[in-house]
Amino acid sequence: MKNTFNIHEVSNLLDVSIPKLLLWEKKNKLVPTEKDTNGINIYLKNQLVDFPIAKDVFESKWDEEIKIKPLGSYNSIELFAGAGGMALGFEKAGIHHVLLNEIDKFSCSTLRKNRPEWNVIEDDIKNLDFKKYANKVEIVTGGFPCQSFSAAGKKLGFEDTRGTLFFEFARCIKEVQPKIFVGENVKGLFHHDKGRTLQVIKDTIHELGYTLIEPRVLKAMYYKVPQKRERLFLIGIRNDLAEKNNDFKFPAPYKKVLTLTDAFKKGDLFDNDVPESIGDMYPARKKEILDFVPQGGYWKDLPDDLQREFMQRSYFLGGGKTGLARRLSMTAPSLTLVCSPSMKQTERCHPLETRPLTIRESARIQTFPDEWEFVGPKSQAYKQIGNAVPVNLAWSVARSIIDYLNKINVDNRKNTKTILQSESV
Repeated sequence: MKNTFNIHEVSNLLDVSIPKLLLWEKKNKLVPTEKDTNGINIYLKNQLVDFPIAKDVFESKWDEEIKIKPLGSYNSIELFAGAGGMALGFEKAGIHHVLLNEIDKFSCSTLRKNRPEWNVIEDDIKNLDFKKYANKVEIVTGGFPCQSFSAAGKKLGFEDTRGTLFFEFARCIKEVQPKIFVGENVKGLFHHDKGRTLQVIKDTIHELGYTLIEPRVLKAMYYKVPQKRERLFLIGIRNDLAEKNNDFKFPAPYKKVLTLTDAFKKGDLFDNDVPESIGDMYPARKKEILDFVPQGGYWKDLPDDLQREFMQRSYFLGGGKTGLARRLSMTAPSLTLVCSPSMKQTERCHPLETRPLTIRESARIQTFPDEWEFVGPKSQAYKQIGNAVPVNLAWSVARSIIDYLNKINVDNRKNTKTILQSESV
C-alpha cells in the first residue's frame, strides 16, 4: 500500500467531492502536505487513517476473503434474477443455483444464452410452488421491488404483505426454509413510507422464524466495482442456526477504489481494453452543447447562454441538479448507472467522447465479464444492465454467506463428533 495519495484518489477513497476537500483544507480539517508538479494536492496515508472507511481499506482482508470456498455443496434459489448480476457473483463464489425466477422475457433469454445449464423459470413468481425444495436449499436470494404495504401499521406481519412482491419472497422462504436468505434493495427502503415498509419487513422476517442481521447499505465502489451504486442488504439466518452462531460478518472492502480507467482499460479488473460495441448517440445539438462539459462536470460548467438553452425553464428553479449534462471522469468511479444512458435528468456522458456509454462499457462498470451477452434490443440491454446488482458486489456478499455456512458446517461436525464420542464411552 502506497503512502501518498493525490486529491482525486482521496476524493474517491472518502467518497467526498473535490470542492468539499478544498473546503476542508480551508477549515484545516484535512490539509494536503504538498502539491505535485501539476499543482495537485498530495496527502499522506497517516492523515487519512482517522476516517473509518480509509482505515478499513488500508487494513483490508480482501486477499484472505477471496480464499473462502464452500465446505460442501451450497444450493440457492434466486428470485427476481434479472440479467444475472447477483447469480453470477454467487456462482463465482462457488454457489450452485437450482432455480432462477424472472418474469422479463429478455432477461430470461440472457440467462439462458449465457448459462444454458441453469434452471431458469420465466413466469410470474405468484405462480411458483417452492415446496419441493423444502430443506434442500441453503440460500434464497432476491432483489424484490419495494412497495408500500396497505395494511402497514395494523397487524404488521406476514399477512400484511399480501399483494406485494416481498410477500412472494417471504413465501418462498417459508416454503423452502433455507439456512440463510439475502434480500437486496435500494437504499431508500430505510425511509420508504416513513419507515413503515422496513418495519413490516422486519416483523415478517421475525414471524418466519429468522434472525435479521442489522440491514446495511454497501457501496459497490468499495467492493472492486468502479461505480458509486449503493444497495441495501437484508440478511436473515434461520433461528435454530443463528442461536448457535451469531457472528455473521459483512465483506471486507477491496484494497483501493477503482475508477473508469480500471473499467475501460486493461488492469486490475480486466485483461484487455473494453471491446467495441453498440450504443446510443446524442442528437446533433445536444452533442454540440455537451462538448463544452469537462470531465466530471455538469450543466453549470457550460457558458451561461448554453446553460439557459439546455436547462430552459429549469435554469431559473435553482438547486444543483447535478445529473443534468453530466460527464463522467476517468479518474473517478462512475455514477450509478441507470436504465437509459441518455436521460436528461441522469446524464452519463462518456468521459473522453461526447456520447452515452456503450453496452460493453456499461456492462464493465457493473463488472459483468465481456463474454456475458445481453439478449434483446439495445434498449433492453441497457435496461438489464442498469437494473443489475454489480457482479463483484454480489461476489463479495456471497463469500460472507459461504463463510457463515462453513462455520455452521464445522460446528455441526464438532457436535456430531462429540455425540459419537460420548456414545462410545
